[in-house]
Amino acid sequence: MPTVCTTIKVSKDGQYILATGTYKPRVRCYDTYQLSLKFERCLDSEVVTFETLSDDYSKIVFLHNDRYIEFHSQSGFYYKTRIPKFGRDFSYHYPSCDLYFVGASSEVYRLNLEQGRYLNPLQTDAAENNVCDINSVHGLFATGTVEGRVECWDPRVRSRVGLLDCALSSVTADSEVNSLPTISALKFNGALTMAVGTSTGQVLLYDLRSDKPLLVKDHQYGLPIKSVHFQDSLDLILSADSRIIKMWNKNSGKIFTSLEPEHDINDVCLYPNSGMLLTANETPKMGIYYIPVLGPAPRWCSFLDNLTEELEENPESTVYDDYKFVTKKDLENLGLTHLIGSPFLRAYMHGFFMDIRLYHKVKLMVNPFAYEEYRKDKIRQKIEETRAQRVQLKKLPKVNKELALKLIEEEEEKQKSTWKKKAKSLPNILTDDRFKVMFENPDFQVDEESEEFRLLNPLVSKISEKRKKKLRLLEQQEHPDKEEEEEPEGRPSDAESSESSDDEKGWVEEVRKQRRLLQQEERAKRQERLREDQQTVLRPQFYEIKAGEEFRSFSDSATKQKLMNKTLEDRLKLEAKNGTLNVSDTTVGSKQLTFTLKRSEQQKKQQEAEKMHRQERKALRRPAGHLKSRRKRGRPFP
Repeated sequence: MPTVCTTIKVSKDGQYILATGTYKPRVRCYDTYQLSLKFERCLDSEVVTFETLSDDYSKIVFLHNDRYIEFHSQSGFYYKTRIPKFGRDFSYHYPSCDLYFVGASSEVYRLNLEQGRYLNPLQTDAAENNVCDINSVHGLFATGTVEGRVECWDPRVRSRVGLLDCALSSVTADSEVNSLPTISALKFNGALTMAVGTSTGQVLLYDLRSDKPLLVKDHQYGLPIKSVHFQDSLDLILSADSRIIKMWNKNSGKIFTSLEPEHDINDVCLYPNSGMLLTANETPKMGIYYIPVLGPAPRWCSFLDNLTEELEENPESTVYDDYKFVTKKDLENLGLTHLIGSPFLRAYMHGFFMDIRLYHKVKLMVNPFAYEEYRKDKIRQKIEETRAQRVQLKKLPKVNKELALKLIEEEEEKQKSTWKKKAKSLPNILTDDRFKVMFENPDFQVDEESEEFRLLNPLVSKISEKRKKKLRLLEQQEHPDKEEEEEPEGRPSDAESSESSDDEKGWVEEVRKQRRLLQQEERAKRQERLREDQQTVLRPQFYEIKAGEEFRSFSDSATKQKLMNKTLEDRLKLEAKNGTLNVSDTTVGSKQLTFTLKRSEQQKKQQEAEKMHRQERKALRRPAGHLKSRRKRGRPFP
């Protein structure tokens, strides 16, 4: 399905598998004989449930979630009608050709397919009905209500013949019920057996001759039961909620097996007369399960039986479990070459199989001191392991020797540990060319006296002491001319004895000690700076102002800083007081602000010079205009 599969059913002849889903709402029909998709039809709305009225797919009835009932024939859509209330389930009564619809109403609607009209509905005592089913043997109609009751009706006389209070019977001493159980699943088996599923996760098995349940099975999940099916060959009941499918014996209630798919379950269908189980899930793919114990595989997938036989575990022991494989050279060492061709040796590939007991006896006779050799080998391995723990000569770089020694120790621990060998191997910094400068350039030397280093490494003093002692040992081995007394065998060295079990407990005291030392050092530095400041004599300093710059006193900058620290309201009031801001009301009721920019002294002088220059030019242009006007009038010049 594109998104979700809601219901799945098998036709009565077992040839077709029909499934409905969304989105978009559709129905798909699969032909099992051809192992392919037969057809796909898109629908107007989502399907609540559907039923095949014929043996194949030629007559199908769909109940939609918008109250429509849709009939499909072999060629496609045939007819559509509507019921008064939203439907939740329906059943088909074959003797009378009646469809019984239950839903969000107290009435059970009857639609006769022979006459093509609705008949008088059945009036129940429930507010709403959830599920219904018709017994195929005697035609008894049963409906499950939201009050937790099952009402049984006889279609022949259209009257109620029985009432079961399943909600009261589902509550046991071990069960915890937080709400009123409603009926969510209903299924008949034979003439007298009926299984009822509740919304609180219980399955009740009834004999129609009694109002008390024969067995109450709890799923222990508290989820509504989606479907109930009977498996007659093994007397099993298959009940499913949205999380799990449980198979249990209907006589004893003992669990047979259970299936827990990855996604939530919407519907379950048991393929008739087989061990195949089909599920409609909250996922595009439908689930198909084959359980050989329940029955054989269907005829269209009989190859599943062969696969399960091949995959079946064989508990029998192997033929050569008690035999030892030996080559011809091993036989020569044991002196058993004369047994080649006898029943004591079985030829196999490039050697022989012989009885393991015979092999042990012969080996003990040929080499009676094998245990002593094994013991010596073990002692030799232990000695080599202790030698490997001693300090070995290593060539350390000139810069950051302690860091290099730390990396070497971590590499050795990584090689010794078994679980780190499986992890992804990372490059070593010492052999990586990208970090080569860190061990060659003195500028990259780690400063262990800095505050950050001492605070971030609370136990660095103890670890550094161990590494410094190890460095001294390495330097003594590099210069053999300096003799040193050797330690007697069996006595631990200083580096080994320096390890203590209370390192993890004393890290808090170490941090506090480092902080006190840092505070003392900072206090000493502060006193030293104070003494230096007292000894220094302050002398006046003079500064030259650049050409074109104006000198502004420090008070102006302080005033400007105070002005910048004020709020916008205070600054606007000050500017309005100085005349650089004008606030007025407009006709539409808003505020109008007019700003006047301040000019510096230099700008004012420049503006005055420009004004005088314009006046001089105006005075010079005035006589020339006067002479021009006299010439036009024809007057003589004076």
